[in-house]
Amino acid sequence: MSTTNLAAFLSRASVDPRLSAIVGVVAEACVAINRHVRRGATGQAMGALGSQNVQGEVQQKLDVLSNDIMLEICARAPGLCAMASEEMETIHPVRMVEPEGGYLLLFDPLDGSSNIAVNVSIGTIFSILPTPEDAAGRAVTEADFLQPGRRQLAAGYVVYGPQTQMVLTLGAGVSAFTLDPENGDWVQTSATMTIPAETREFAINTANTRHWAAPVSRYVDECLAGVEGPRGKDFNMRWVASMVADVHRVMSRGGVFMYPWDKREPNRAGKLRLMYEANPMAFLVEQAGGASFDGQGDTLDAPVIALHQRASVMLGSSAEIARLRAYHAP
Repeated sequence: MSTTNLAAFLSRASVDPRLSAIVGVVAEACVAINRHVRRGATGQAMGALGSQNVQGEVQQKLDVLSNDIMLEICARAPGLCAMASEEMETIHPVRMVEPEGGYLLLFDPLDGSSNIAVNVSIGTIFSILPTPEDAAGRAVTEADFLQPGRRQLAAGYVVYGPQTQMVLTLGAGVSAFTLDPENGDWVQTSATMTIPAETREFAINTANTRHWAAPVSRYVDECLAGVEGPRGKDFNMRWVASMVADVHRVMSRGGVFMYPWDKREPNRAGKLRLMYEANPMAFLVEQAGGASFDGQGDTLDAPVIALHQRASVMLGSSAEIARLRAYHAP
């Protein structure tokens, strides 16, 4: 096993040490979250709170606890000026922007939390943006966060599963780290995660088949037709209903993850959150040689108009996303 740990990796990275420090505190916060997740029913953080987050979803106790942990621990990073979370209505200021600029952290503190009670893998997703050039010497505003995904400097997720793993990009490829439960250290277990261009696997909730747009239906129908169909090969379908778990499978062995627009809410672009889920995952996937598509263009180029903006998500193996893109062409 590699002897390189996350701290050594970050110290060698060709990025601002303040950016590395933010990744370091995110990793520290995720170790703390992991401890609560591992306690499960033996701890005091299981079950629903009876409240709703800004998305209108029922909050789990672990959602709120994880959010509080991220806010408290990550605020220690000196270059971090403000945070935004899927669980909060607006931003959480930390400090004034320094003359040399600073950073913004966005996160989904516990993705897939509806699966907590059934012991399915869940996770934390994060994204780091630069402060705007005109922000020096002032407090961060919500508008400062509204940057397209291409502006991300780092992104990653931690999956709390049989192993606790972090998948991370600093904009130059993707690395994976596994948490050593004995000493709490993040050990590098992959230096170059790469997504195969083609696949025989896709992830989508087929219970929504009747609601999909025609291009998505065409793609899935062709996969389901198998070797006798136009694709000439059999596919497997996977669906965990925890984005971190489903995307981690794609990152690990290829495939496509889809949570597309559907006609139940025709005026909403999709269900997943652009800033906390779609953009960081798209950045990771593209850095690993894959591709992403939101039904109109590259996810990372989508205009951002709201902190809790929704998005259609299709990402994974590049040849498959190219096919989906072609099927959506006018």
